[in-house]
Amino acid sequence: MFSKGQYIFGAIFAFLFIGAMIWSYRKDIKLHHFYYKNVWIIAIGIFIVIALFAILTFSLHK
Repeated sequence: MFSKGQYIFGAIFAFLFIGAMIWSYRKDIKLHHFYYKNVWIIAIGIFIVIALFAILTFSLHK
């Protein structure tokens, strides 16, 4: 089991890490909009490829 000190360290670490990630994302939000404006098209393409692979795999194993 964990000691009380380890729980406190874990909570403080998680809080600071999440805070740093939020601060970093907010700082770079203009760059994200510039470089990743059509990334949803890639995500849909990857989803379709995985779905087709799963359909092909399940249909061949019947």
